[in-house]
Amino acid sequence: MTPHNRAEIGEIAKTVLMPGDPNRASFCAENYFESPRLVTDVRGILGYTGTYKGMPVSVMASGMGAASIGIYSYELFTHYDTDTIIRIGTSGGLQDYLKPGALVLAMTCSTDHSWASQYNLKGTLAPCVDFPLLKTAVECAERDKRDYYCGMVFSSEYFSSYNALGPDEWKSFASMGALVQDMETHALYCNAMYTHKRALSILTMTDNVVTGESFKNEERMEGNRPMIELALETAYSDWKKRS
Repeated sequence: MTPHNRAEIGEIAKTVLMPGDPNRASFCAENYFESPRLVTDVRGILGYTGTYKGMPVSVMASGMGAASIGIYSYELFTHYDTDTIIRIGTSGGLQDYLKPGALVLAMTCSTDHSWASQYNLKGTLAPCVDFPLLKTAVECAERDKRDYYCGMVFSSEYFSSYNALGPDEWKSFASMGALVQDMETHALYCNAMYTHKRALSILTMTDNVVTGESFKNEERMEGNRPMIELALETAYSDWKKRS
């Protein structure tokens, strides 16, 4: 156990899906897992383990921001011997062609926070996705005829609407091609690269800051089903390839 996770060693699977929202973790486990069981609930961060098509799998919330996912993903990678984390998160659209519900696969991630400064690198780190995982996700999306976008995302420590620098701060990253903004992908990818583990971030665009289009409140949980299903199919296909 750790101060942030009460699961025993062996109670968390090698592959973990990681939403920010604890309620999304419950939604995923209750709707898609066979025989799910709660293995941790420290500080309201819920984690479940079960199976999907016979594959052992866990889902655990990360909370919001780099610091939160940084702690939980690091402990999964180093204390619980998890080797793959697939983030299933929501995001704000930075390009006008992205519609609510669009699926974005993060190839790499830019940021405005200092998470990577801990590595004392003599330059700027550009953390990237595990390519075999990305390739598998693309294969699954195309097989199941799901529309998707691949590219750079932007992880910010600031929620766009509350940024003291102004509501248009995101535009500089959008002009460089960032597809969406979230808060967690950069720290997750850094942790995966530092620990020599694997990560993939699959994001649902829920609110487009360019056009103002967004999910209605009643759509915000159900609208994540395509993302969850793509993540599970990616994990399952990856598991079969490596079995």
